[in-house]
Amino acid sequence: MILRLAFASLMARALTVGMTILAIALSVALFLGVEKVRTGAKASFADTISGTDLIVGARSGSVQLLLYSVFRIGNATNNMTWQSYTDIANNAAVDWIVPISLGDSHRQFRVMGTTPAFFDRYKYRSGQSLVVQDGAVMDDLYDTVLGADVAETLGYDIGDPIIVSHGLASFSDHKDQPFRVSGILAKTGTPVDRTVIVGLRAIEAIHVDWNSGAKIPGHTTPAEVIRTMDLEPEAITAALVGVKGRLQVFGLQRSINEYAQEPLLAILPGVALQELWQIVGIAETALIAVSAMVVVTALIGMMATIFSSLNERRREMAIFRAMGARPRTIIGLLVLEASVMAAIGAILGLGLLYIGLFIGQPMIDAVFGLWIPITPPTLHELWVLGAVIAAGAIVSVVPALRAYRMSLADGMMVRN
Repeated sequence: MILRLAFASLMARALTVGMTILAIALSVALFLGVEKVRTGAKASFADTISGTDLIVGARSGSVQLLLYSVFRIGNATNNMTWQSYTDIANNAAVDWIVPISLGDSHRQFRVMGTTPAFFDRYKYRSGQSLVVQDGAVMDDLYDTVLGADVAETLGYDIGDPIIVSHGLASFSDHKDQPFRVSGILAKTGTPVDRTVIVGLRAIEAIHVDWNSGAKIPGHTTPAEVIRTMDLEPEAITAALVGVKGRLQVFGLQRSINEYAQEPLLAILPGVALQELWQIVGIAETALIAVSAMVVVTALIGMMATIFSSLNERRREMAIFRAMGARPRTIIGLLVLEASVMAAIGAILGLGLLYIGLFIGQPMIDAVFGLWIPITPPTLHELWVLGAVIAAGAIVSVVPALRAYRMSLADGMMVRN
């Protein structure tokens, strides 16, 4: 009986009730959306590099090393020598090692020097390998492979020439040694998409006539002569390392960190990521708090709506009381109405969230490189929906008590 009365009352105020439900739905969608993006961002960052046991570079901070070597954010404070790289590669615990050389750019995109082994060893999203969508991996000294975003943004195709610039914000170009696009990688949703990949020897080749960051005046070595040179690098930026057995990771890490010839740092990517999330944890908490306040605001708005409707419903409440309705009936009616509104709003908000995910997932992946998985509601999300419904019932208790306390005479009074 009371349930039928509640639904009839809500339908009689369809416009006001509908706006209240929409406000709750949008606030719930926002809160759950922030949670999805937060967890998706963490997973996306964690999936940027997979299968790499250690990252080695010059001694700095673990987060800094992770950011510039994997995410291409920031710069290395120093390089590691090629001799150190060779010593690590010869360690009995090392299964494979891939060098990385950073520092140059091409039209605001990072240029990375490495070896063909990078395309076999670099993994992302739980073991997925890089795929050359068009063309092939570097074969010639001046070949380059482009990430998907580089090729799409700059409109490059196989065979197009590329001029690499010296440094990240430099007006000095290596015009005398142009590269040729040999391959374009498939989209990965990682920083590789925004990277121009060249051979490690090519990085040395374009700097043959350079010294201390500047081109030597009057020196221009022909490309034919450079091809005959020993282009073994003197230093690299970092290296990705895989070990033969999991139990050997910490021993190898300790030996690298205690390397006597130069100060080096070996980090575990997962541990460094945890440190990164601790740093941004305050902003993350603030974002969750703001979205939670939006939900609270919507619930307070619902309470205000119930309060404002009491004047219109005084006669209704008085009739209920005159017919012998008990206090719990009056209170229960209003609490039930609020609970129904909160429940419909919460469920609608969940639906809006998934509609938004289906529409926005490819766009977020393309623009920000974040892969937000579309999965069934988690236990945490269901608890959030339950909390919203419970909170809706709680905030309705105050107007429900006021409605009951309205006098019968006041409700039946005819006002001019």
